[in-house]
Amino acid sequence: MAIQWFPGHMTQARKKAAETMAQTDVVIEVVDARIPEASCNPMIHELRRHRQRPCLKLLNKADLADPRITRAWLAYFNAQDGIKAVAISCRKAAEVARIPSLCQALAPHRDDNLKPLRMMIMGIPNVGKSTLLNALGKRRVAAVGDEPAVTKSQQRIELSPRQIVVDTPGMLWPKIEHASDGLMLAACHAVGRNAVIDGDVAIFLAGILLERYPAAIATRYRIDTAGLDAVAAVEAIARKRACFIKGSAHGRELDLERAAMIFLTDFRDGLLGRISLETPDGRHAMLAAEAAARAAQLDDGPECGMKSNPNPQQ
Repeated sequence: MAIQWFPGHMTQARKKAAETMAQTDVVIEVVDARIPEASCNPMIHELRRHRQRPCLKLLNKADLADPRITRAWLAYFNAQDGIKAVAISCRKAAEVARIPSLCQALAPHRDDNLKPLRMMIMGIPNVGKSTLLNALGKRRVAAVGDEPAVTKSQQRIELSPRQIVVDTPGMLWPKIEHASDGLMLAACHAVGRNAVIDGDVAIFLAGILLERYPAAIATRYRIDTAGLDAVAAVEAIARKRACFIKGSAHGRELDLERAAMIFLTDFRDGLLGRISLETPDGRHAMLAAEAAARAAQLDDGPECGMKSNPNPQQ
């Protein structure tokens, strides 16, 4: 299932972001620590590269991600030019308090009342940008909600005479190139529900967990995962949680849509444990496999089918 979600306001948001970028010293890009690369918007990279702006990349929701894999992602990002990456939870005040000084280190020339440090928060929907802004400002400045695209316009606050921060609306990009990226974004609730089929997303997520975190499903739902595939796992969750369709024959037809939402909500809330859906090595393997498939398609002609790895964590 290919997932694409680009509401109309995001086009205007991108235009406005490009204008604000010209007056920005440091870009604070917030990504989801469970899917650090899939939740990186390539448009942000393009805008930042055009203006040659340094980036503080925040792997937010690190308390929900696998710490071992998060460390691998930090090493991956910190090896890139112009990027400083840290793992945080925007709900923890002590971790948020470090951010202005980290930004200051990336732009040491902006450190007085005449030249205040100008920071710009960017990222995809529902990764915690507004939570971050409220924590930085130590008051409720931005609306926060567990739905994508709550913020529709930019918001500016002065942290001090020497520090200014602007929050921007969450932006996806017009075409999500890799199908697995769209499914990971959907699993982490970064796209609107009107763009996804919850059952398909739940099956995708179950496949990753059965491969890498089978105990998460077994412990949470008290089911034996041995021999189960992704579809059977969602069906087992439906039985365990008594998800049956009312009025069905004998009242025993499984309500898989309801089971899918229970499963997805448990994952999003961290009730399945600390889970990461992609790794740097898995990402490289996926891209290499897709590049090889494209090359084979060019060599063999249009009848050569192109396949990609559905589970980027492998």
